[in-house]
Parts: sequence; C-alpha cells; structure tokens
Amino acid sequence: MTVPAFGLGTFRLKEDVVIASVKNALEMGYRAIDTAQIYGNEAEIGQAIKESGVARNDLFITTKIWTENLSKEKLIPSLKESLEKLRIDYVDLTLIHWPSPGDAVPVEEYMQALLEAKQQGLTREIGISNFTIDLMTRAINAVGVENIATNQIELSPYLQNRKVTEWARAHGIHITSYMTLAYGKALKDDVIIRIAEKHNATPAQVILAWALAMGYAVIPSSTKRENLASNLNATTLMLDAEDMASIDVLDCNDRLVSPEGLAPAWD
Repeated sequence: MTVPAFGLGTFRLKEDVVIASVKNALEMGYRAIDTAQIYGNEAEIGQAIKESGVARNDLFITTKIWTENLSKEKLIPSLKESLEKLRIDYVDLTLIHWPSPGDAVPVEEYMQALLEAKQQGLTREIGISNFTIDLMTRAINAVGVENIATNQIELSPYLQNRKVTEWARAHGIHITSYMTLAYGKALKDDVIIRIAEKHNATPAQVILAWALAMGYAVIPSSTKRENLASNLNATTLMLDAEDMASIDVLDCNDRLVSPEGLAPAWD
C-alpha cells in the first residue's frame, strides 16, 4: 500500500465546518483524509464519512498520535479511542505527530508500540511526522524502513527542506508535505502568479502541482467547495522544467510551524 498522492487536510477545521469540508470533498472524488488526535475533529470526520455513503474500502484515513499518548501504555489505547470516534475498525495510516519533547519517551518505545498497533490490525501502515534526519535514523533502526510509510513534514516553495527530503529519498522514506501553500503566503508570490497565468491555472494549483512533481504527497484543506474542486485539478497540471526551476529559487528556509517545547532541533 502506498500513501495517496492527494488528500484532504483537516487541521483547524472543527464541528460543522469539518463535516461540510469532508462531505464536499468526498462528493468531489477525494478519497484520502488526514486528521489527528489533537485536531479534536475525529468524531465529526467519522460522522461525515458515515453520512457520505462512500465505502470504507475506498477510503484512506490517516490519524496521528499526540505526544501525551506516546508511551507504550497509552499509544494503543489512544488509537482505539480514535477508531471509536472515527467509527471505523482500522485506520490506513497512523503517524507519530511530533517526536516526544525532550525525548521523554524514546523513539524506540513509541515506534515499537506503533508497530504493535499495526500487527494488531488497528492500522494498516505506520509512519512519522516532523522528524529530523537523526529521528528518522532512530525510527528506521527501531522498526525497519519497510515499516515507515511516510514522514509528514512542513514543505512549501519557501521551505523546501532539501537536506531532509534528499536524505529521506536516499533511504527509502516517502515524504508527505503539509503547509504546502505556506498559510496562503505563497499564493501571492509574483513568480507563482506568473506560472499560474502561463498555464491558465490558479496559484494553489501551481504550488500543489510543484509538490506532486517533486514526488511528495499533499493534503491541502479548504472550507470552500470551489477551492476543494480547484485544488483537486492540480493533479492534472504539468509544470515544465522552467517552472520547476523558477520555484526552486524561492526557497528561503521560511519555516512557519515550529511550536516551542514541541519542535525538534531542525536540520
């Protein structure tokens, strides 16, 4: 099983807003949905999925274990609680949301607990999020690279994270990009706008197509039906070498997500 290239993100979407977003997305043909324990919207997503009528086998659902649940005593019970909220018997992918702050719970402990969850059938695949090269190395040593489906990291035209992505590629770890539009900042970039006009596309489509061309999975979110539809069309937009080169030079290590007390020492 591979991680779908295109999915729906649900960060910061709550209650009726997330229900509407998920229902609209599923109606339009989205089949991958990304959530997390800390988002506080697993139950609403479960409701939206149930009411959508889309068969469970056609969906790819991802959730993430919060840092408070990383110990071997808490990880599997917390995942079972997520499954109850989502109203499903298994998730397709479970990620470690952030590495344990200060290494309070060792990488080896929670990765092995996550592998046990996979062996119990609670999740089909397991992976990591916000992991540096050092943390990826420890995760590989703990469970084997064949058991790490992806590393979900912040990636945008302004934070291309090449050191991490090149290391991951060389060691067989797939990358999922989050915050790909840089909180909307990249949508206003003159370079992106010029490429969009060239292709009769939107700036969001250009950025998502760039990430897809780099081999990353993307999980953009939107509360607007027209944006959900438009984003999905990024999968058919083909950028040329000149476009890719123009976006490459936008990299300025502009990291937007680095919560104090939670973020590791970035590469």
